[in-house]
Amino acid sequence: MAVSAAAVATGVIVYPERDGKPMGETDVHIDAMIYLREALKYHFRAVPEVYVAGNLLLYYEEGNPAASIAPDVMVVHGVQKQERRTYRLWEERRPPTVVFEVTSRSSRLDDLGTKRVIYAMLGVQEYFVYDPLGEYLRPALQGYWLAGDDYQHLQPTSEGCLTSHALGLELRLEGGRLRLFDPATSERLLTHEEAHNARQHAQTRTAQAEARTAQAEARTAQAEARTAQAEARAAQALERASQAETRAAQEAAARQAVEAELQRLRALLDNPSREAERP
Repeated sequence: MAVSAAAVATGVIVYPERDGKPMGETDVHIDAMIYLREALKYHFRAVPEVYVAGNLLLYYEEGNPAASIAPDVMVVHGVQKQERRTYRLWEERRPPTVVFEVTSRSSRLDDLGTKRVIYAMLGVQEYFVYDPLGEYLRPALQGYWLAGDDYQHLQPTSEGCLTSHALGLELRLEGGRLRLFDPATSERLLTHEEAHNARQHAQTRTAQAEARTAQAEARTAQAEARTAQAEARAAQALERASQAETRAAQEAAARQAVEAELQRLRALLDNPSREAERP
């Protein structure tokens, strides 16, 4: 990257925001970069001094615009979370803490050679290389930690995961796709969009569950109302039966009284002298 004649003449050094290299990655590579950048940004959204960037030019020598590199995704601890046009190491005074490179056969020499050397020189604590199409890297996800001036391989767990101690996260391949997990919760890191969609989906499920509950409560209330009506009708029927029994008893008593009077009268007719004998 040559310094322009105008810049030399004016004494102003220009640090371009683009390196002039074409973006020629597949959708799979771009999706991986977007996921890593957005998931990490969302995960650290409440931490003021964690900066996450993707494909941003990092200048590491003041006065030398040729000394630049553009990590696919980088996480920097200890700097303000704000938008940047470029990252100038002499101004920020903090190298990236962790760098991710989504690699391919065409970029393997840079990713495993030049970039690895530069990242080690800058003091990047952890370096992860991911080959989403499995073009050359075996295994497709590999990690390194800085030991002195060079990198050492990170050993995978028994489940085949890599642990980023600097980020406090686990890196796993699911169906060949790189995903980040929070070991404290065992939950996958979501992007802002995924989290928004998940909240909407959860709200929809909650609303549907509440609607089903309301419908069930309405059906229960209707059943209880029908039961109450049936019980009221039964009570009314019992009351009517009781009244009928009372009337029947009264009628029976009246009949008995009438019959007793008839018997007395018959007896009187049969033996009028007995009535005369009565005092």
